[in-house]
Amino acid sequence: MAAETFGLISLVPPLLAIVLAIVTRKPILSLFLGIWSGAVIFTGGHGFVQTLEWVAGSIGDESLFNPKIMMIVLFLGAGVALIWRLGGAAAIANAATSRLDTQRKVGLGTWIFGMLWFFGDYSNTAIVGTTMREIADEMRISREKLSYIIDSTAAPVATFGISSWVVYQLSMIREGYDAAGIEAGADAPAAFALFLQSVPFNMYCIFAVVMVGIIVITQRDFGEMLDAEHRSWKEGKVLRDNAVPMQSAEDSLGEMLTDSPQLRYFLVPVGSLIVVVFSGAIYTGLQGAESGASVLDIVGGADFVSALLWGTFTMVSVGIIMGVVGGLADLDEAMETVIDGFSMMLTALSILVMAWTIGTVTTELGTGVYVTNVAEQFVTPMLLPIVVLLASALIAFSTGTSWGTMAIVTPIAVPLAWSVGSGTPELLPAAIGTVFSGAIFGDHCSPISDTTILSSTFTGADHIDHVRTQMYYAVTVLSVAMVMLLVWGATNVTPLVLLPVGVGLLYGLVYALSEWDANRKGVVPQAGRAPQEVSASDD
Repeated sequence: MAAETFGLISLVPPLLAIVLAIVTRKPILSLFLGIWSGAVIFTGGHGFVQTLEWVAGSIGDESLFNPKIMMIVLFLGAGVALIWRLGGAAAIANAATSRLDTQRKVGLGTWIFGMLWFFGDYSNTAIVGTTMREIADEMRISREKLSYIIDSTAAPVATFGISSWVVYQLSMIREGYDAAGIEAGADAPAAFALFLQSVPFNMYCIFAVVMVGIIVITQRDFGEMLDAEHRSWKEGKVLRDNAVPMQSAEDSLGEMLTDSPQLRYFLVPVGSLIVVVFSGAIYTGLQGAESGASVLDIVGGADFVSALLWGTFTMVSVGIIMGVVGGLADLDEAMETVIDGFSMMLTALSILVMAWTIGTVTTELGTGVYVTNVAEQFVTPMLLPIVVLLASALIAFSTGTSWGTMAIVTPIAVPLAWSVGSGTPELLPAAIGTVFSGAIFGDHCSPISDTTILSSTFTGADHIDHVRTQMYYAVTVLSVAMVMLLVWGATNVTPLVLLPVGVGLLYGLVYALSEWDANRKGVVPQAGRAPQEVSASDD
C-alpha cells in the first residue's frame, strides 16, 4: 500500500505515543503502543509481527547508523562510569566549587561548557550533564533547569560547529538539490556555501542558545520551570516529590574508588575522546577527498559518527588503563564499572530504539509526506519560511527525530523554495535554515526525542518533567523566530539585522512573562525583581 494513501490516519501512531507519554509518564510503554497502533493501521490486522519486525529493523539498520549510535551511547555510559568512580567528575566539581559559588555562576558555567562542547550532542549531554549535576544540586538548581540548559546547548550548538550534524545537513542539502534538479555551483551555491548562508535563518537554534544565557543571567523563570525552581530554592528539592528520575551515575555506580579525586582522571580520558574524534574526522575526510581538496571539502566528507565511536571507545580504554595503572582499581573492578556504565544506559537505549521505530512507522505510513503536502497549499514567498518551519516542527515533534525530519522535509523544501522563488536560489537559504530550526524545536518539545532523553538521563531528571518545563521556553523562542521570519518575508531585510532585534524581543518576553507568572503565583521574593541568589554559604 502506498504511503500517501494513509493520509490523516498516519498521524495517529506518533500523536498517540506523545499523548500517552505525557499523561502516563511511561515513555517506553507509550512508544510501544504507538508503534503497535501503526502496525495495526499498516497491516490491517493485529500488527504484532510487524511491530517486532520494525523494532528489530531499527536496531540493525542497513546503514549501521543506529548500531553505531547504540555503541556510542554504551561507551559514553561506560566512560562516564569510569570517570565517576575514578574521581574525575568529583575533581572537576571540586575545582569549580571555589569559583561557581552561586546559582547564576553555575548556570553560566554550564551554558559556556555546553557551547564549547560543540562537536556532538550525545557527548555534550553526557560530559556536561555528569560534570555539572553535583554542583548544580549544591546550589539548589532544579534538575529540570539543569536539563534545559544542557539540552538547549547540545543540538542547537552542534548545528553550527564541526560536527556530525553539519555533515548530515550538507548531505541533506545535496539531496534537496538532486530532488529539484539543481546543479551546485552552476544553478545555485555549493552545499557548504548554502549552509553558511542558511545559518542566520536558523533562528530557533540561535535564539535557543541565547535564551539560555538570558535565563541564567537574569535568574528569571516562568511556566512550570518557575515552579520547579521555586521548589528547589525554598525546599532544597532538586526533584519534585514522586519524580522518577532517569538513571544517574551515583545511583547506578555507587561510591568513588578514591578519597582524593584528581583532575587527570577527567582530563586525560576526555582529552583522548576529543583528540580521537577530531583526528578520526580528519582521517575519514582525507580518505574520501581528491588530491588538492580544500579544508571545506575534507570537513564535508568526514565521518563524524565513526569518529565519535572511535573516540568514545578510546575514552573507555584510557579510563580502564589509568584506573589499573594508577592503583585505584584492579582489572575486575574496572570491567565491572564498564558493565555498570552499560547498564546505566539501558533505559535510554530502550527509549532510543522505540523512538527510532516510531520514526520507521511514520515513514511507512507517510506521516511526514502528508504533513508537508498539506503545508504546501499555503506557501507564498512571504510565508515559505514559516510553512517550512512549522511543517518541520510538527514532524519532529511527532517522530522524535530531528535528523529524520531533515531527511523527510529537505528534499521537499528545496524544490518548493526553488519553484516559489521563480527558479532562483533566493529563497534556498531561508528554506534550509528553517528546516533545521523546525526540526530541532520539535526535537526539544518531543518526549520521544533521543537527545531530550539523554539530557534527562545524564542530569538524573524525570524525563517528562524535563519535557514539560522546557516546552514553555522552546515555544517562546519559536514565537520570536517566527516573528523575525515574517518580518524578513515582508521586508526582505537581511536576517543579520533581525537577529539582534530578535534577541531584544526575547529578553523583553522573558522579563514580562517572568514578572506576570511570578506575581500570579506569588513566588518572587522581592516584587519586580529576579529571585534571590542561593550561594554556597547558604544552608
